[in-house]
Amino acid sequence: MAYIDYYKVLGIDKTATEADIKKAYRKMARKYHPDVNPGNAEAEEKFKQLNEANEVLGNPENRKKYDKYGKDWQHADAYENAERQQRSYGNPGGGRAQYSGGYDSGDFSDFFGSMFGGAGGSRGGRAAQYRGQDFNATLQLNLEEVFKTEKRTITINGKNIRLTIPAGVENGQTIKIKGYGGEGVNGGPKGDLLLQFSIANNSAFKRDKANLYKTVDLDLYTAILGGELIVDTFDGKAKLKVAAGTQSGTQVKLKGKGFPVYKKENQFGDLFITYAIKVPTNISEKEKELFEELSKLQSS
Repeated sequence: MAYIDYYKVLGIDKTATEADIKKAYRKMARKYHPDVNPGNAEAEEKFKQLNEANEVLGNPENRKKYDKYGKDWQHADAYENAERQQRSYGNPGGGRAQYSGGYDSGDFSDFFGSMFGGAGGSRGGRAAQYRGQDFNATLQLNLEEVFKTEKRTITINGKNIRLTIPAGVENGQTIKIKGYGGEGVNGGPKGDLLLQFSIANNSAFKRDKANLYKTVDLDLYTAILGGELIVDTFDGKAKLKVAAGTQSGTQVKLKGKGFPVYKKENQFGDLFITYAIKVPTNISEKEKELFEELSKLQSS
């Protein structure tokens, strides 16, 4: 695999902070985004490299491995496992690689080839196989986007992945996509992609798993006399009957009007409506007189 200096890709040096990396990525991504450069293959390739650089340097654990192993950073776990095996088996010839850190100090690909591909790579002359590294990524969505199951294509390390996002996924939930991680060593299986959902809620509803909560205003007259009220649910409107004498803070449940239950077809949580009675302001003199009469009737 050709070596790409991700620090140079982002235009930063090795002392850059996480904030510096994020700032540099956003600036460069805006410049080379395909929407800004339609049909420009060079800009598209640059944009892919920027995404790769951000995936590596933007993750502290990946960055640590990259700083140590360079282009072989994805095989860091396999390398360290093999080195531990060498120490346990013994290596009397003194041929174990010594490394002082920094990817410009040596080419680990040659070492991997001799360790895993040669006759001395494992007992019996058979090359050891190691599973590829798992990748981690975050997908940012709005609450509205996970109300229904939908398909989406995402790009990870230059690869397009077609996903089906089930309705009802939760903020912080992680799903595993098998075989979309790092390449295995010596024919070993690929790692997996661990995709975490970051779901922003910009709606008027509060979500608790599959249940939704909302506070709605109720005018004083309807609260006293009773009546009907039209309220917004997450996917439409509903008509409620309000009992006479309803108190502020009263909660009613709309069964099945909540959020989809994750991976359970046609199952929904409930919507809980809490009434907040709105006292009228700027009342007329006539209204004031009527309220005074009502007050006298209540106290008599």
